[in-house]
Amino acid sequence: MKSRMEVALVTLRESIARWTNGGEQGPGTIPALSFFREDGPTEPFSAVYEPCVCMVVQGAKRVMLGDESYVYNPHQYLIAPVDLPTFVQVIEASKERPLLGLKLTFDMQQISRMLIDSNFPHHRAQKSEYGMATSEITLPLLTAFQRLIDLLEDEHDIPMLAPIIQKEIIYLLLVGEQGARLRQIAAAGSQSQQIARVVEWLKKNFSQQFRIEDLASQARMSTSSFHNHFRSITAQSPLQFQKHLRLHEARRLMLAESLDAATAAFQVGYESPSQFNREYNRMFGAPPLRDISKS
Repeated sequence: MKSRMEVALVTLRESIARWTNGGEQGPGTIPALSFFREDGPTEPFSAVYEPCVCMVVQGAKRVMLGDESYVYNPHQYLIAPVDLPTFVQVIEASKERPLLGLKLTFDMQQISRMLIDSNFPHHRAQKSEYGMATSEITLPLLTAFQRLIDLLEDEHDIPMLAPIIQKEIIYLLLVGEQGARLRQIAAAGSQSQQIARVVEWLKKNFSQQFRIEDLASQARMSTSSFHNHFRSITAQSPLQFQKHLRLHEARRLMLAESLDAATAAFQVGYESPSQFNREYNRMFGAPPLRDISKS
């Protein structure tokens, strides 16, 4: 006899399979919710995770953040409370049993307000940890996600019920195994939240030049303390972080908007085409023209 967890997982798997029958889907009528599907293993590819929780209900994925590697499958969810440039690889999938999963993005400012309004206990400042982790999936999380997906069947209920269920999911994360990590980044005035704000600024202004001293001042830290905290959360230096964002956006411009390499490089902040080609080749394993021609 199947356990309640197994039944919930099968039901969620069937729902996602139906909504991804034509490939990946979202954002749709629930903007924060999207689904993904892959019919086979992939080589590592560059991806920027925004604040979100991800679940795989069939197959397995690996996410590389710096020297750390996070594998998640039907038994683990992945949480990233801060924007993070990563490399992602599908490691278990086939046409018969494709990788099936979902992603729910969230607004960290909304979570900060939840912490205040709900009177969550105050936690003493901890050493900053990487802004990504995996944890065991629970039955309440599975059933909450199922109820959220079920709303897609009757869209007139979405405006009223989707925010309530999304808030429930965030609450379950806050009181779960990774709750301390999430609260640490969402807590007003914490060092991790200050770093998250700098990360958000870099994401919006990656094409601009910056001075480390100015970023440290924005985070209200000394330069050395800022460097340490930034690397402890993102696994990269601010310059490496910016470079990853620039190259990721340049690749998107070339693929999605058919820009040539020189124009894309200029738009994301590069002044030297040769430097752009060199760094692009190092990150993606091929120069821009060859990489785009293979895609």
